[in-house]
Amino acid sequence: MAQTSARRGPRTTLVDSRGVQLERLIAALAPREVMRGAPAEIRDLVYDARRATRGSLFFCVPGLRSDGHDFAAAAVDRGAVALVVERPLELDVPQLVVDDARAAMAVAAVAFFGDPTRDLLVAGVTGTNGKTTTAYLLDGILEAAGLRPALLTTIESRVGGESRPSIRTTAEAIDLQRTFEAMLSAGHRSCAMEATSHGSELKRLDGTSFSCLVFTNLTQDHLDFHGTLEKYFDAKRRLFVEGDRPPAAVNVGNEHGRRLADELRALGQRRLLTFGFSDDADVRAERVELGRLDSRFVAAGVELRTSLLGRFNVENALGAVAAARLLDVQDAEIAAGIGSVRGVPGRFEPVDEGQPFAVVVDYAHTPDSLENVLRAARDVVEGRVLCVFGCGGDRDRGKRPQMGRIASELADSAFVTSDNPRDEDPEAIIAAILAGAADELEVEPDRRRAIGRAVEMARPGDIVVIAGKGHEQGQEIEGRIVPFDDRDEARKAIRRLAARA
Repeated sequence: MAQTSARRGPRTTLVDSRGVQLERLIAALAPREVMRGAPAEIRDLVYDARRATRGSLFFCVPGLRSDGHDFAAAAVDRGAVALVVERPLELDVPQLVVDDARAAMAVAAVAFFGDPTRDLLVAGVTGTNGKTTTAYLLDGILEAAGLRPALLTTIESRVGGESRPSIRTTAEAIDLQRTFEAMLSAGHRSCAMEATSHGSELKRLDGTSFSCLVFTNLTQDHLDFHGTLEKYFDAKRRLFVEGDRPPAAVNVGNEHGRRLADELRALGQRRLLTFGFSDDADVRAERVELGRLDSRFVAAGVELRTSLLGRFNVENALGAVAAARLLDVQDAEIAAGIGSVRGVPGRFEPVDEGQPFAVVVDYAHTPDSLENVLRAARDVVEGRVLCVFGCGGDRDRGKRPQMGRIASELADSAFVTSDNPRDEDPEAIIAAILAGAADELEVEPDRRRAIGRAVEMARPGDIVVIAGKGHEQGQEIEGRIVPFDDRDEARKAIRRLAARA
């Protein structure tokens, strides 16, 4: 059984029922200037003025749409007794002047909550695709190893036996460190979590000590935020190379993963395991059997069976195996943990109403993930592959023609529809998708109707892949969230079809 231990000596938590003196946070932050300094007791850390309460320390964080400095007065009115600022304000409360309020927020949160990841085994997963599934597989392994894991993913946060839908995959540093502290208080010994590029770039993950970190892959996504693929890679890379470099499991079947592994070796990384469909990977799949009900293979000498279908899920499992080895989990616990994961919501999730054809819903919203899902669909049925997909608005526009090309090449029939258009015109998004298609694709902007048409077209032995939204239960349209669940809509379409039979 894997064991955990404190890595940096006895743990002390600054915050208690009485709060913590501001001077102790000043010592942790080392601001370039302290203005209007006076003794103050800090009872909480906040970055949203609406959440300020008596005794809180408010961080004036400049954002993409608004600047926290503009809300400092409101935070003080609500009870904030001190501010962390990048520029002094005309407010009569202590102000800690720093170069980067967002970075300071992470430093203060670690200190305020007592550096909880020092005592918590944290298995992080980063990459473009496969993060969620790999995190669920690691959760199963940690549970089998007796390490009572918590879980933080795009789908849910699971702490103390309670599951809540995730608002953002990687929370702001204050919320994240607060959650880690809650995990320890609830008796968790470990945590499997996704570590996003946004979380890295926005310093939300600064101060989090990873017991191991998995790199799944890197393909085009989030360029609306990062600008270039190289900057996107750098956001992932910094998690591995800055500070105390964590033990790393890296997919060398991906060019960026191979590049990362080479750099880590050059830096003298000792705890590195490579994985993937590559002959030189440390952890690779052998004797692979991709069935319609499960996948079986051998990895690092361990015989494995997973209910998760498709070659891409074998790759996800390889990442989990490599991470488990870095955490010193026993082989029997690895096999039991992977076998215990019956499915992941919205990830190649079957919709079964007794119909003579298969229907799966998947979160695939990048070119690489769409290709993986359509190839996996081809592996599990003898009939045709039908696909319903779209692209999100106000996001990386370069993906759209690529996904059009992939769908036209790999699906027998494809329906281009609306995804989360947000503030864009769905028709314009669809036009960009069609521009890359090698063959003519069917267009149905109404997602409900597109799903219905694909279900009606399916014949015995076919598979309908509904891609893009996965576990999501709403569509983002012009600032509103309209209730919509691909799985529910597929069930309704299948039932309507059966009623007409």
